[in-house]
Amino acid sequence: MNTIFVKEPEQKRVWYVIDAAGKPLGRVAAKAAAILRGKTKPTFTTNQNMGDFVVIINADKIAVTGGKEEKKIYYKYTGFVGNLKHYSFEKLLARHPEKPLALAIKGMLPHTRLGRVMFDNVKIYAGAEHPHKAQNPQSLEV
Repeated sequence: MNTIFVKEPEQKRVWYVIDAAGKPLGRVAAKAAAILRGKTKPTFTTNQNMGDFVVIINADKIAVTGGKEEKKIYYKYTGFVGNLKHYSFEKLLARHPEKPLALAIKGMLPHTRLGRVMFDNVKIYAGAEHPHKAQNPQSLEV
């Protein structure tokens, strides 16, 4: 069995747009991460950036269940002694509406240089408008 290796000019990348209004956080993040990795393509290889581009709109209207608005805690360590900051989901959503979705997607990608490059292919916006209309993104249901 031969390993498939697709060269960079031969890759065809598609733009997708996902409307996250009222959708569960984990389902939107899992769908976006699978597309970013390229797992939906027949030429998927783990060591290449084969994924497509994903634009997520209405990130401020993402849904969580089970009282996770107050219970879900995000931690941030500043690097100084005794400075472990923590935020609840609703506080983080009020301050940075794109951040909970970005953290969920980033956690589903590989934690390597390749994962950081893949994460650059996702664009998250709090409102319904995005500046990527020229790329003709295809609508994607979750």
